[in-house]
Amino acid sequence: MTQPPPPPPHQPPQGGGFGPPQNQPPANQPPQPPAPPSGPDLGKTPPQQPGYGYPQAPATPPAPPAGPPPQQPGYGYPQAPPPPQPQPGYGYPGQPGQPGQQPGAYGQPTQPYGQPGQPGYGYQPGYQPPTMPVQPQAAGGPGGGRKINAQVAIIVAAVVAIALIIGGGVWYAGSSGKDDDKNTASSSGGKGGDGGTDQKGGDGGKSSGAQEKAPADPASKVLFQVPMPAVSKEDNSVVVSGSWLTDKVYAKSGIAEIVGYDPAAGTKKWSIKLEGPVCAVTHHVTDDNKTVIVHQPAMPTKAEPAHGCTQVAVLDLDAGKKVWTKTAGEGPISFDNVTISGDTVAAGSTDGGVAFDIAKGDILWSPKTTDTCYDAGYGGGEKLVAVRKCGTYDARQLNIQTIDPKSGKVLSEYKMAKGIEYAGIVSTNPLVVAADVGDSAGDGSGISDFFSIDNKTGKLLTRIGAPGDQYAARCDSITQPESCGGLAAGNGKLYIATEEHEGSGESYSQANEVVAFDLTTGKQTGQRADSGDDYTITPLRMDGGNVIAYKRPPYDKGGQIVSIDGSTFKQTTLLENPATEAIRDVESSMSPEYSELIYAQGHLYMSQVYASEPSSAGEKEYLAIGFGTSG
Repeated sequence: MTQPPPPPPHQPPQGGGFGPPQNQPPANQPPQPPAPPSGPDLGKTPPQQPGYGYPQAPATPPAPPAGPPPQQPGYGYPQAPPPPQPQPGYGYPGQPGQPGQQPGAYGQPTQPYGQPGQPGYGYQPGYQPPTMPVQPQAAGGPGGGRKINAQVAIIVAAVVAIALIIGGGVWYAGSSGKDDDKNTASSSGGKGGDGGTDQKGGDGGKSSGAQEKAPADPASKVLFQVPMPAVSKEDNSVVVSGSWLTDKVYAKSGIAEIVGYDPAAGTKKWSIKLEGPVCAVTHHVTDDNKTVIVHQPAMPTKAEPAHGCTQVAVLDLDAGKKVWTKTAGEGPISFDNVTISGDTVAAGSTDGGVAFDIAKGDILWSPKTTDTCYDAGYGGGEKLVAVRKCGTYDARQLNIQTIDPKSGKVLSEYKMAKGIEYAGIVSTNPLVVAADVGDSAGDGSGISDFFSIDNKTGKLLTRIGAPGDQYAARCDSITQPESCGGLAAGNGKLYIATEEHEGSGESYSQANEVVAFDLTTGKQTGQRADSGDDYTITPLRMDGGNVIAYKRPPYDKGGQIVSIDGSTFKQTTLLENPATEAIRDVESSMSPEYSELIYAQGHLYMSQVYASEPSSAGEKEYLAIGFGTSG
């Protein structure tokens, strides 16, 4: 998996229990020791490359970048040495250290592994290899009986072995068996959403309810470009995460401000000035187009580089006004994350959570905190889900709670295995949680397993193993549980992008797929959507029963937005960007792994989540770019 930007200094590493099992015991049963991995072992050194469709594992996971990741052009383009990268700037929510923390100490659970872990921001998740059944033919064809020599037998055996690996979705099956949130999400990004959207209940895999229609001509043009705001050398880089889309405005975070632009022309409609930089945002927007952010109370200085992320503010995106700003607790509390569910704003931190009424900012409830329990964060949308941490750091108990937004009453609870320190909320309805159990993902993605949970009972439906070398989803769940990307959930399925692997074209071509897992059985459905050679496909969100995905292009083409039919997995191109060099340079700097992408009704908006000084003199950089089709 591609690695997300690292957490700020002094944040603990991600981790939790042991590696993924192959069979999951029924819910509420004592944890079982992990089953050994199944599937054929060819026993070859070095390992042979299987055929097209199988994700290739990288030789050595690269070290995480020191700051906002360098952007690379499409596949096949000559690579230049990356420029020095800035450190995460002010506005990045910090995680206070906890007494007795030792790196890696939490990675060992106290009990065996096996117990029960929109449009969205791009931080818009194991793992079974994508299923691609291959049926070897019997020797001699129909009628059989013909003898074959030893050389042919060896070749046939090798083909069969590779076929079994390619069809490994069965061999490696890991576990037991309406509205799209106003299209206000982005695919992964520095600090933001989840690459998915608010999910309605499954509809049996049907593509009903889809709102996005293919235009007569999917070719797009550039609507506008927003220049990168100036950043002083002392600041290095500043967090500018947050972008939203309504019928009237495209809104984007700047340096200590939120700016609203005309969605078609890009002209500035309004600006909301903030006292300090943005710290945390949510991609969720209410029916009357309000959203919420967390920001600092003042601009950092050399004398005081951080003031804490204490200000919770509700914004009216259509009017371009701040509805209210509130703080909570003595101090006050510095919040790490914030979300919306119904008429409730919920903000979480290492000091606990607080819920506000979205209309007036009155505190609705605050969970009772003890010496060992607190609400670290929330996932919003159709349901409100809390990630509640209990126990000491070296024996952490993580509880996933569905709660009533108005009263804070716990409606259901799922207790994860002890030792899992962090969890990302992929979706609240259906409820899907991701975790890096035992720090076994090994690639900085924050995901080794997905947990499909029944909202009403809190029981585990299934667990899906997700090896980091096979799947390209990610969660930045250390401080922001909602920040997951590279996936989408709906129709009773989880849709995940695979890692890139060798394509079917010329030498060095790369490709990947989107594959589907059943959220009740945990098994692959056998469906997949191919990226095509030298493209990389990434799910952004659900559209009714369909999946909206972005296809990052090779160096000589423009990117695409496609709709994947939830039943047939047929792809329909909704938008294709210009292939001119100047536009490709801007688009390639905003990959879905580290930027925010919003698509709706023939318009695509891509934006950065960090503002920094240009990497070289005379180079022009952009905060955001908008594309649109004529149809």
